[in-house]
Amino acid sequence: MIRPRHKPLPKGVYHSFVRSLYENRATLLIGMISHAVTFLLVYTRVNDPFFLIATFAVIAIFLVRMVDMRGFDRIDLSGADDVTLRLWEDRYLLGGLCVTMTCGVACAYAVVVTHDAFAELACISVTVASMISIVGRNYGSSRAVAILTAGACGPIFFGLLSLGDFYMSVLAALMIPLVITTWQMAKGVREFLYRNVIAATEIATIADRFDTALNNMTHGLFMLDAQGRVLVANRRATDLLNLDWTAGLKDSHLEVVLKYGMRHSFLDGDQVRQVLRQLAPLLEGLETRTLVPFPDDFYLEFSASRRPDGGTVLIFEDVSARILAERKILNMVRYDALTGLPTRAYFSELVEATIGQGDPDRPVGFLIMDVVDFKHVNDMRGHIVGDQVLVVVAERLRALAGEGAAVGRLMGDEFVVLFADETDRAALDGRMRSLHQQMRGTYTVNGFTFLLTMSAGSVMTAAGTFSFEDVQIKADLALFESKNRNRGGFTAFEETMDEQYVDRQKLKADFQQALEASALAVVYQPMMTPDGLRIECCEALARWTHPERGPVGPAVFIRVAEEMGLVGDVTAFVLRRACTDCLDWPDEMAVSVNLSVADLRNPGFAAKVVQILEETGLPARRLHLEVTEGGFIEDPVKVGTMLQELRARGVSIAIDDFGTGYSSLSYLDTLPLDLVKVDRSFVRNIREDARRFNLLRGVVQLSRELGLRVIVEGVETADQLDLLRSHHCADLIQGYVFARPMPASEVLKLAFVAESKRAIAARKSAPA
Repeated sequence: MIRPRHKPLPKGVYHSFVRSLYENRATLLIGMISHAVTFLLVYTRVNDPFFLIATFAVIAIFLVRMVDMRGFDRIDLSGADDVTLRLWEDRYLLGGLCVTMTCGVACAYAVVVTHDAFAELACISVTVASMISIVGRNYGSSRAVAILTAGACGPIFFGLLSLGDFYMSVLAALMIPLVITTWQMAKGVREFLYRNVIAATEIATIADRFDTALNNMTHGLFMLDAQGRVLVANRRATDLLNLDWTAGLKDSHLEVVLKYGMRHSFLDGDQVRQVLRQLAPLLEGLETRTLVPFPDDFYLEFSASRRPDGGTVLIFEDVSARILAERKILNMVRYDALTGLPTRAYFSELVEATIGQGDPDRPVGFLIMDVVDFKHVNDMRGHIVGDQVLVVVAERLRALAGEGAAVGRLMGDEFVVLFADETDRAALDGRMRSLHQQMRGTYTVNGFTFLLTMSAGSVMTAAGTFSFEDVQIKADLALFESKNRNRGGFTAFEETMDEQYVDRQKLKADFQQALEASALAVVYQPMMTPDGLRIECCEALARWTHPERGPVGPAVFIRVAEEMGLVGDVTAFVLRRACTDCLDWPDEMAVSVNLSVADLRNPGFAAKVVQILEETGLPARRLHLEVTEGGFIEDPVKVGTMLQELRARGVSIAIDDFGTGYSSLSYLDTLPLDLVKVDRSFVRNIREDARRFNLLRGVVQLSRELGLRVIVEGVETADQLDLLRSHHCADLIQGYVFARPMPASEVLKLAFVAESKRAIAARKSAPA
């Protein structure tokens, strides 16, 4: 057996060569018949029993070898080791050697003993023919060729030499090149076949690996020739197209393949043609990638690369999950998750697409609405119910707006509607006003019934000049006017609103500069005992004098501060100034500062108050903080905790504008209060309106039973003061009847005057 130097023969190759020895058994039968017939002919010619024995010998050897070969067929050599293979190689060599030795001995016997020309020629001819077959049958084993050739030629060589004849000796010597040539021929054939077996093995291995890789790809693959016929298709391709793996895809046109898939899966004739139209640019090399939709939300993404021979490698994958996820994400971006209405960004896209169609001179209506006091719904029933209310509102708005209108949700409780299908401005205005009116009414959610109204702002413009950003700003201005002037009303945009908006923006900028420059002023309105002889406290009130506009009312700039988120800074400024000014007043006088809702929502506000008291040096007992009922609604527990912390440090807490909110009486019991400021609405017309006066007295009595001191504000006339005095309705009086708001320096003068009056009154009441 040929074995490359320093490198053992691969097991698979050795196995193939050994198996080749046991193949082509028909040649053995032919050889056996040739040998037997030849020896029988020689026997009949020379009548020598030796040749009859040789005849029976070759027949017997053949039968034994056939039995051995049948045994070879019955065993499984796929996992056999080299030792087992070598054993079968040796068994073959033994049988072959017996045959060639029989032939060689017969030749030598004919030459040396019989001296018959026919016997010599016949025996040598059949032996030489056997040597030729050795190359064809035994190329797989170098030992077989060498041994069998030697077995045939050896007896002849020695037989010729034994004759002692010069010419016969030369003839014997010439047999050596014959043996070598035979061996070299077999070696050449063996090496050639060895290289081919190795190459075939490597090709088979590569092909197997390629087939394994191809059929384990996550992508489908079609390799097409220049005419669009399938050369290679992997298993994933057939799975994705619902093709039978055993179908005859090779050399089938792609169109036929898709039609075959059509019969077994999801495509009809039109859809097949549509798919082919989408794939055509890829097959023509015009594009490299395309997405092909199939029924039932099934998507395949195809990519193609051209081959030098004009063919195409078509790779495709199932991207349905990705497309559906992208669609879901896009839907989440485009549509509000709560109401299902388009978000502001997507609504803007829809509007631009709608406006671009039709007559550019037609009127377009833009309407913004928000729910009046929607925060109260969240506060009273919770955000879950509040969200459900918004869902119901959105459903009603979508139904009432109709198919010709686009409806969206901007944010919170703000909704927007676009009307672009009207031709008459008056009709369009009436339609928007009618929608606003129809949105007013009762809404039932989770067993709760809410009476809701909507504030609305509208703007009309021509389709050709429509700009979403510009129109929204104008509609917002109109909505702002509705909220300020007529909550729950409908306001159409007017050009003056734009000017007012610009003016307000300038006012905001000026106010911020004033606050940063500490240009605000603080005035104080005294709270005096009913007899007017002592000032116990002064309420600090912020004032702003604009360098161009003059005095700006607190209602204006406080609202501006709230819109800008600066109301907390205003409170801090007033608090610091009030504490500083109070230090110049008599020790028995305190100062009172109003807190906003933003202050009560600020978790760090209590620490801020303590910091200012420490920095100014004002004792905490000389500071009163006034809170309105609106500051408690959102989170009464949290606000109560913060106020309790301040009260524990000595700060007095007063509830301002008492009686104007929703749950006043409950606050008196649950909050850490020291004083109650009765709203001025209780004082108005108390002389003429007995019912109002009785209500005032009830509030005073209830407060005192709870241990709270009572401050009545808004007392403007001596008549009101006398009535309050006569019924002991107040511990402190605040109002124009005693003093208007004044600078801190004037408070000292008024305190001196009050002290003088108190001293005179004390002398008059003293015993003579």
